[in-house]
Amino acid sequence: MSEPSDESETSVVPQPAPGATRKHTALPKAQTLIEALPWITRHQGKTVVIKFGGNAMVDEGLKAAFAQDVVFLRHAGLRPVVVHGGGPQISAQLDKEGLVSEFRAGLRVTTPEAMDVVRMVLAGQVQRELVGLLNRHGPLAVGLTGEDAHTITATKHFPRIEGEFIDIGRVGEITAIDTGAIETLLDDGRIPVVSSIARSADDDHVYNVNADTAAAALAAALGAETLMVLTDVEGLYEDWPHSDEVISRLTASELEKLLPELASGMVPKMEGCLHAVRNGVRTARVIDGRVQHSILLEIFTDEGIGTMVVDDDPRAAAEPATERQKP
Repeated sequence: MSEPSDESETSVVPQPAPGATRKHTALPKAQTLIEALPWITRHQGKTVVIKFGGNAMVDEGLKAAFAQDVVFLRHAGLRPVVVHGGGPQISAQLDKEGLVSEFRAGLRVTTPEAMDVVRMVLAGQVQRELVGLLNRHGPLAVGLTGEDAHTITATKHFPRIEGEFIDIGRVGEITAIDTGAIETLLDDGRIPVVSSIARSADDDHVYNVNADTAAAALAAALGAETLMVLTDVEGLYEDWPHSDEVISRLTASELEKLLPELASGMVPKMEGCLHAVRNGVRTARVIDGRVQHSILLEIFTDEGIGTMVVDDDPRAAAEPATERQKP
């Protein structure tokens, strides 16, 4: 082993010239915050209804990121409301109990036995987990179902297939929304987490209602600024399956023309968006729930992520600083 040299070898760190400002590595973070400022100002005090679903419900990393996003909205001065379904979890539990999962017209056939499972899974499993994730960041989230305080009321839904109305069990069509309990929670600084179960207007039973439809109805009744629907796709495609180009922005009239051509899974989501903007919600957005922090990217960045639906009046949804344009 060679002996160390008497002449020490030292590295010379370049020093800034006298009077020069040192370049800080954290400056990009400041730029990100400044970019979000117009949107934080625009949405301050506004209600945002978020429909939680898709892969974000089953992937642990996505669930954690979703909870962080929602809590961030709350601390940034927005009033988030979360509405959730639980299709994968319901199907898994029905299989465990030996009950058949059948779908007609895109809706789950819900027998009285299946309704018991739906109620148990949504209110007792999915909702409790989501409330727990949110409350890791503070005592903010409160769970309720559409039954509670008569928040969502429905009558029996009879879908029409090949010209005939069919009975698919305890599946409801929303007829009324009472926002009192949700508004009280929001005024108290809480984050309501609503399971898509409705009370019956006709009897003492409950109904299974589509979570996309429930989120849209709540957004309209609350006079929300924005409805956000998490999906397992990037947004609404321009010409699927021939193109994977995502439509960034479209009006209610443009969406209405596209509805008959959409894949069945997108229909209730886009119908919900259309209902929302036609009933006073400023924007409705379909975003990719597979992307971590997609909610923050959509609301607080210049580019946004997903598809934004606006009213036909262009003044209704003018974005601060820049306005996203349809490609």
